[in-house]
Amino acid sequence: MSALMTPEFWVALAQIILINIVLSGDNAVVIALACRALPPRQQKSAILFGSAGAVVLRVVLTFFAVLLLAQPYLKLIGAVLLLWIGIGLLKGDDEDEDHEDQASLWAAIKTIMIADVVMSLDNVIGVAAAAKGNILLLVAGLVISIPLIVFGSTLILKLMGRFPVIITAGAALLGWVAGEMAVSDPVVHGLVASRQWLHIAAPLTGALLVVAIGKWLGRRRNDDDEKGGAAGTAS
Repeated sequence: MSALMTPEFWVALAQIILINIVLSGDNAVVIALACRALPPRQQKSAILFGSAGAVVLRVVLTFFAVLLLAQPYLKLIGAVLLLWIGIGLLKGDDEDEDHEDQASLWAAIKTIMIADVVMSLDNVIGVAAAAKGNILLLVAGLVISIPLIVFGSTLILKLMGRFPVIITAGAALLGWVAGEMAVSDPVVHGLVASRQWLHIAAPLTGALLVVAIGKWLGRRRNDDDEKGGAAGTAS
């Protein structure tokens, strides 16, 4: 308990909270995207449980951060996962009854947790360094960050209802982060070091891919729904 009274503890706690505030910006967008198709009564549950579950996984991830980030291909796999999540979320722009499974509460929570962990790979190093091996400090900082994530995602969710373009922008952000993650993988370090333009080209390509493929799949699904509806009416 004496450690709680030291200035060092509170400085480190403030550092962890600040890191999580910065990190929460991207993650709040993901949470809002994943929850937007849910009924209003389920949105709060998805945001709360998804955020809490993601923070727990982030604590676990922090303990293995240095080892994990040194593994080749891990960030490349994470980048592909983020692209897939971004495309899937954008494709679901138009909700319908046939889309019930994907819009379910647990599907949203799963999406939130996976995306949060993947997007947190780089940031856990900063959290681990600030905690200096103090488990109480680590857990306290991350738990305090939950209300910040919940508030941010709730606000973005409301804005999405008024400004649908935020949905596309949020999906593009996932693609951008995926591109940044891909070029930071140890496997491509040599290639990227001699081609600095890839630090812009890869994220931009990721953002464009998510938007283009997500919109195309969304339009194709809508066309199939219209054809199915027309066939049902004709019969």
